[in-house]
Amino acid sequence: MYKNDRVTRRYSEPFKLKILSELSTGKYSKYELGKLYGIACSTINEWIRKYERKDLMNTRVMIETKDEITRIKALQKEIEQLKKLLLKKDMDQLVDDAYLEVAAQKLGYKSVLELKKKLNIKP
Repeated sequence: MYKNDRVTRRYSEPFKLKILSELSTGKYSKYELGKLYGIACSTINEWIRKYERKDLMNTRVMIETKDEITRIKALQKEIEQLKKLLLKKDMDQLVDDAYLEVAAQKLGYKSVLELKKKLNIKP
């Protein structure tokens, strides 16, 4: 296949506006118009941007009640508290491990596991 074998399509302004008007009626979606006319959805999106028809873009609207907002804030606060608790627990575990290492060395054990076996502590 040669470079010149590729087809370049140019669409007229009235054709673009026709596609956008069909899209605005709601009869067809972007995907359906693309299939119908052999146009990529991204091309239709470019035309929407070009002609500043933001009403035709897919937009995500999130509707929340005050109860949902307060619940989300409470959950976020709880997450922060749990993160702090987890960090404290991890730090406590590191300190405990350090104490065990020092104790094993001072008592003459080769490793912490040996000390734990002697004291019947599950590793």
